[in-house]
Amino acid sequence: MPEQSNDYRVVVFGAGGVGKSSLVLRFVKGTFRDTYIPTIEDTYRQVISCDKSVCTLQITDTTGSHQFPAMQRLSISKGHAFILVFSVTSKQSLEELGPIYQLIVQIKGSVEDIPVMLVGNKCDETQREVDTREAQALAQQWKCAFMETSAKMNHNVKELFQELLTLETRRSMSLSIDGKRSSKQKRTDRIKGKCTLM
Repeated sequence: MPEQSNDYRVVVFGAGGVGKSSLVLRFVKGTFRDTYIPTIEDTYRQVISCDKSVCTLQITDTTGSHQFPAMQRLSISKGHAFILVFSVTSKQSLEELGPIYQLIVQIKGSVEDIPVMLVGNKCDETQREVDTREAQALAQQWKCAFMETSAKMNHNVKELFQELLTLETRRSMSLSIDGKRSSKQKRTDRIKGKCTLM
């Protein structure tokens, strides 16, 4: 795998219905779709700033089911960074991320130098099954960053992808490509604020 390719591949994992596609579509296209349409695998591209030049952020939105283990392994082996999405309304969706995380560790050898974000989506919902502190504790155990998002309310969506790029230490990357790249933010203790509706 060429280390300095012009593509930076981010793979999005999570159970069916947690809002993976909604997060990706909200980020790439600025749209939100209320209906749930199961994904097999979709790839989206976004131009970003990378080491003072331009490269492509390639986001792979994976299937929520476990029907395609070979595709899952291939996505992990090609991925540079990972977003593990669960719904704060479903404790089971958080538990289903365990085997995926273990597979990433198994294939990559370690996640020490790999940006991994644990993401609690649907934080605009009132019927929570997953407490923020519980998810933060799991993120610390997994040595990854944590953030809560709402694709519906567009809360922390751009911030999620910017934070993921900030966690990449081998290259300097940013969502802004107009030359006004924000300096690597003081790595805010890797835990982003709770979602509250105004």
